Amino acid sequence: MTEQAVANEDIVIVAPRLPEAAGEGAYSAYEIDPAAIETATRLDEALRSAPGVSTFRRNDSAAANPTIQGLSIRASAPSGAGRALVTLDGQPLNDPFGGWVIWGAVPPETVASATVLRGAGAGPYGAGALTGTVQLDERRGQGAVLSLEGGERGQVRAAGIGEARDDAWSFMLAANAQQDDGWIPVRAGRGAADTEIWSNSAAGVSRLEWRAGEHVLSARLGGYSESRGAGLVGAESRSNGSSLSLTLAAPSGDVAWRVQAWAMASDLLNTSVATAPDRSATTPANEQYATPAFGWGGNAALRWTGEDHGLEVGADLRTADGETRERFAFSGGQFMRNRVAGGRTLTAGAYAEGWREFGDWLFTGGARVDQYRAWDGHRIERLMATGAPILEVAPADTETIAPTARLGLRRGFGELYLRSAAYAGFRPPTLNELHRPFRVGNDVTEANAALAPERLIGADLGAGGDYTTWSWDAGVFLTRLEDAIVNVTLGAGPGTFPPGVFVPTGGAYRQRQNAGAIEAAGLEAEAHGDWNARVSWRAALNYTHAEFDGGPLVGFRPAQSPVWSVSAGADWRALDATTLSAALVYESDRFEDDLNSRELGAAAVLDLRAEQRLRAGVSVYAALDNALDTAIETAESGNGIESFGPPRSLRVGLVLRR
Repeated sequence: MTEQAVANEDIVIVAPRLPEAAGEGAYSAYEIDPAAIETATRLDEALRSAPGVSTFRRNDSAAANPTIQGLSIRASAPSGAGRALVTLDGQPLNDPFGGWVIWGAVPPETVASATVLRGAGAGPYGAGALTGTVQLDERRGQGAVLSLEGGERGQVRAAGIGEARDDAWSFMLAANAQQDDGWIPVRAGRGAADTEIWSNSAAGVSRLEWRAGEHVLSARLGGYSESRGAGLVGAESRSNGSSLSLTLAAPSGDVAWRVQAWAMASDLLNTSVATAPDRSATTPANEQYATPAFGWGGNAALRWTGEDHGLEVGADLRTADGETRERFAFSGGQFMRNRVAGGRTLTAGAYAEGWREFGDWLFTGGARVDQYRAWDGHRIERLMATGAPILEVAPADTETIAPTARLGLRRGFGELYLRSAAYAGFRPPTLNELHRPFRVGNDVTEANAALAPERLIGADLGAGGDYTTWSWDAGVFLTRLEDAIVNVTLGAGPGTFPPGVFVPTGGAYRQRQNAGAIEAAGLEAEAHGDWNARVSWRAALNYTHAEFDGGPLVGFRPAQSPVWSVSAGADWRALDATTLSAALVYESDRFEDDLNSRELGAAAVLDLRAEQRLRAGVSVYAALDNALDTAIETAESGNGIESFGPPRSLRVGLVLRR
C-alpha cells in the first residue's frame, strides 16, 4: 500500500516507495506477522519466524558479534556476510565493509511490515540478493508509542516513536536503548576464562517528509552504537554507525517513479583472545581497534502500469571504501605487529522487468546486468617496535560483468493458484572477505583477495489458496550456488601457516575460498488464519537438503545449515482486554564447521507472552523467553567445549500508545 487514510483526520500519508508490482505474485514470498514485529525487542527476532531465515549463528543480534549478523534465506548456505539483501524503503542496510546487517540500528517500533522474498532477485533487487531479499517498510501515520521493560539478567529496554504531521509536512522521531547483563555460554568445562555474554545498544532515527499531491520528498537520518561481550575475558566488540537517505518519488498513478540517494558510515572495534587449554585464563590474540568504512549509492525506477500489464526500468549503484586496522601477535605482555588492510568496491546495474495478465494467467520476467569492480586493495603488516614492514600485499584490481534474469508464471483457479519461477543472481565478495583475517577463540581464518563473485541459478514450483478465514502456500525449490565463498579448513594447531599465522593447540587454520558449488533442494510451506473471532494462528516449515558438489568440501553439508526449521504461533484474545500469545521455533541439528566434525544439536524454543490493556492507550505485558529452558547449542570449539544460548528469562513491560 502506498497510501493509507489516518483515522479521524483528512491527511493522506504517501510513502516514498513504489507499491508492489503485480508480477511479484509469481514468486515465493513470506510476510512476517506484524505482531511479531510489534513485540520483538530486535528486528532479527521477528525475521526468525520465517523458517530457513537466520543469521549465521543461532544467537540473536543482541549477543552475536556484528561480523556474523549477515542474513541468509532457505538455510542452503549461511555465511557471516549473509547472502540476502536487506532494504528499508529501498535503501540497502547491508554494511559497506562486511555485508552484514546491524539489526540494532533499526528499532522494531519504526517498521510497519517485513516481506521475505525467496530466490535470487535479478530484477529490481540486484547484487547481493543471492538467496533472497528482505523488504522493510517504515511506519507512517501511526501516532506515538512509548514502551519500557525490565527483566531477569539485568535486562532493561526503553523505546519510543512519535510523528507530527499536517497536510504537507511530517516529522518522525524514534529511539531505543537496551542492556542485558547476559549469561555465561559455556556450561561443562567452564573455567575462569569464561564470562557473560552481555550487551548494550542504542539507536535513533529521524525522518522529515514533504508531500505535494502525488509527490513526496523524504529525508531520513539514523545512527546506532552497540557494545557486547563474547563470553571470554577480554573478548569484546563495539560498533557504531550512521546513515542518511534522500528520496523523491511519485508512487501513484499509471506512471510512477522514485529516485533515491543514500550514504552509510560504520566502524567496528573487536578484540579476540586465545584460551588456555584448561580454560583458566585468556591471552590477547588480536585487537581490531578500528574498521572505518563508508558506502554510498543510489537507485532509480520508472514504472508504467496499464490495466493488465506493466513495465519497470531502473538502475542502482553501490560503493564501499573501508579497511581494518589491527594489532596482533601478542608476546611478552604486548602486541608485536600491526596490520592495515582494505580496499574499495563498486557495483552498478540496470534492469528492465515487465508483466502481463491474460485472464487468470500472469506472466512476468526481467533481466539486468551488473558491473562489479574491486580496486585499491592493500594489506601492510609492520613490526610495532620499528615500523618495519614484514608483509606488503597489493592485490590486482578486478572487474566482473554479470548478466542475470528471472521469469515467473502464475495461474489462478478461483481461490487456488499455481506459481513457478526461474532465476539467476550474483553476490560480489565484501571487503571483509577479501582483506580481513579474523580469529574466534583458537581458530584462525585468513582472508583471500582473489575471491570471485558467487553466482546462483534456481527454480521454484508452488501452489496456494486464499480463503475467507485462512490461507496457505507450499512449494519446492532447487538451486545451485557456484563459487561459494566458504571458510575452508586447511590445517590444525599447533603450527604456523601462511602468511606466518600461528595457530595454538585445539585451533583450526582456515582460509576463505571459492569452494566449488553448493546444490540445494527443498520444501517450504506456510499457513495462517483465524480459528474464530478471538484466535489466530500461523505455521510454517522449511526443509533444505544442501551439500557441496565438487571442490575441497565435496559431499559435505554447508556449515550452519539446518535441514529442518519450523515455526508456529497462536494469539488468543481471551478477554476483550487480554491477549495470550505463544511462538515456537524449531531447528534440527547443524554443523559448526565446514568439515562437519562439530555438530550442534537440534533445539525447540517456546516463547510465551501475556498482554493486558488497562485502559485506552495503556497496556502491560509479561514475556517468558525460552519458556522450556531449552539448551540451545550455539558453538563448539575444536576441543569439544560447547557454548549455549540464553536460558529462560522473564520480562515485564509497559506500553503507552496515543
